[in-house]
Amino acid sequence: MKIERFTKLGFILAAAGSAVGLGNIWKFPYITGENGGGAFVIIYLLTVLLIGFSIMIAEILIGYMGRLDTVSSFEVLAPKNKNIWKFGGFQGLAGLFIMIFYSVVIGWIFNYIVTSITSLPSTVEEAESIFSNMLHTEFLTQLLYHTLAFFWITYVLNKGLKGGIEKMNMFLMPALMIILLGMFSYATTLGAFSQAFEFMFYPDWSKIDSGAFVVAVGHAFFTLSLGMGAIMTYSASLEKNSNILKNAFWVVLLDTSIAIIAGLMLFTFLYEYGSIPSKGPGLVFISLPAVFYEMGVLGNFFSIIFFIALAFAGLTSSVSLVEPMVQYFIDRFRWSRLKASISMGMFFWLFGIVAILSNIDGFKESLAWGGKNFFDWVDYVTAAIMLPLGGLVMAIFVGFIIPKSQVESILKPQLKWAFAPWYFSLRYLTPIAMFIVMLSLVGII
Repeated sequence: MKIERFTKLGFILAAAGSAVGLGNIWKFPYITGENGGGAFVIIYLLTVLLIGFSIMIAEILIGYMGRLDTVSSFEVLAPKNKNIWKFGGFQGLAGLFIMIFYSVVIGWIFNYIVTSITSLPSTVEEAESIFSNMLHTEFLTQLLYHTLAFFWITYVLNKGLKGGIEKMNMFLMPALMIILLGMFSYATTLGAFSQAFEFMFYPDWSKIDSGAFVVAVGHAFFTLSLGMGAIMTYSASLEKNSNILKNAFWVVLLDTSIAIIAGLMLFTFLYEYGSIPSKGPGLVFISLPAVFYEMGVLGNFFSIIFFIALAFAGLTSSVSLVEPMVQYFIDRFRWSRLKASISMGMFFWLFGIVAILSNIDGFKESLAWGGKNFFDWVDYVTAAIMLPLGGLVMAIFVGFIIPKSQVESILKPQLKWAFAPWYFSLRYLTPIAMFIVMLSLVGII
C-alpha cells in the first residue's frame, strides 16, 4: 500500500487547520472578555510559549518517529511495557468524542450563515431569543445542518491525506486568513480599535485570579489541538529529515496570530456599536449578530463572511479530530479508508443526535444528570480529563520513556542550546501544569 506524505506546506496548513478552530474565533475572545483582557492575554501567550509549544514539539516527534497511527506509534517507540504504553495512543478517542458536540456547533454556524443572508436580529434580546429557540425547539434544523457537517467531513476523510485533507486545507486555510485579515483591516479604521487594543494588551492585574491561570493553560492546550492525537497522526506523514522545530513554530504562530486577530476584530466591533466584551459563550451567536445589524448593509456582508470563516475553521479542525481513529482502524485492522471514514463519521453523527436532543424541550430532562446534560458532559469530560491526560502522557513518554539519546539525536541539531531548557520544561513544568489543570477542572482544587 502506497504511503501518502504531506508536502511541507501541506503539513503546516493541515496542522494549523487542526489547531485553528472554533477555539480561536469563538472561545478565545469570550474567555479573554470574561478574564479581564490584557493580563489574561499575557498569561495565555506565556502559556503557549512555555507549555503549548513544548508539547507541540513532543507530539510531532512521537508521530514523526512512530510513522503509524497513535496507538501503534506509542507501542513501537516504548522500549518496554509496550502493551501498557499503547494505551497512551488511545488519546485519539478524545477527538472523536469532541466531534459529538463539535459537529452540532458547526451545524449552528451553517444555520447562522443562512440567518445572515435572510434577516439579522435587531437587538441582543431578539438575538438571544432566536438562539434559544433554535437550541431548545428546532430539532430538525439542527439535525439537517449536523448531517451536512457529517457528509462534508466523511467525504474529505475518505479522499485521504493528499486528495482530501491537504487539498481542503490548501484552500480553506488561506481563505480563512484572507477573510479575517479583511475584516481586521476594516476594524483598524474604526474609532474603537484603540479601545479594543488597550483592552487586549494593557494588563490590569487586579482582574486576575488563580482561575484565570487555569483557564489560560487549559485553553492554550485545547486551541493548539494537543492531546487528541491529531498532530501526532499528521506528523506520521511528514517527509524524512523534516524540521520538527520549524513545523511546530509555524503551527503555533498561525494559531496564536489568528486568535489575537479575531479578538481585536470582534472587540472593536463590540465597542464601536455599544456592546461589551464580557458576554460569555453567547458572544458570537447572540451579541455579534445584533452588532452586525447595527452596521446596516455592510453588517449583512460582514456577518455572512464571518460565519463562513467560522465554518471554515470548524471544518478544518473537525477532519483532524476524526483522522486519528480513522488511521487507527486502517493500520491495525486493515480497514479500507472508506469503511473507516464512514464508521467513525456514523459514530459522531449518531451521538451528535443525542447531543442535540439533550437541549430540546421534552427530551433534555431525560438526558441530563449531575447538573449537566449529555452535550455538556461530553464537553466537560473531553476538556477536563481526556485532553490534559493526553498531554500529560505525551510529556512523560517523551521526557522519561523514549531514550534521551533518541530524542537528542533528532531535536538537538534543531533546538541547539534550547534543547536542555525544552527537555526540562517537558519533563517537569508541563506535567505539573497539566496535572493542576486536571485537578482544577474536575473541581478538586
